Formats: sequence, structure tokens, C-alpha cells
Amino acid sequence: MATTATYTVAGMTCGHCVSAVTGELAALPGVQAVEVDLIKGGASTVTVVSDTPLEADRVREAVDEAGYDLVDPS
Repeated sequence: MATTATYTVAGMTCGHCVSAVTGELAALPGVQAVEVDLIKGGASTVTVVSDTPLEADRVREAVDEAGYDLVDPS
């Protein structure tokens, strides 16, 4: 059964940003889909569908590799 998780990512401003984050997250094992709701100049919402829940550290590393910041939930 697939798992859906939503993350908040800061620093994205354009389609290239969306592509970079989508590509890094899609490369994680088990990821089936990535959808980004871009909020220019704010915190964007990233929804990831995967085979099993993803480890937060792996998600953070993928977002960091793309050049953006994963916002910790409050």
C-alpha cells in the first residue's frame, strides 16, 4: 500500500526549482510520484507518494542536494 507524505520546502522560486526538487526526491528508492505546489518566495508544499514511509533524513538530504531547505514541522 502506498504512503503519501507532505513536506514544506523553502527557497523555491521557479519551474527549475520544482524540477530540481522533484528529480532528487523521485530518485529515492520506492518513490512513485512527487507533486510540488510552488509558492514563489514562500514555503512550497511537496507531496511524495512512496511504497513505504520515507526516512526524514533521506528526504532532507534529497532536498538539500537540490539546493533548498526542508522546513521542520512546528
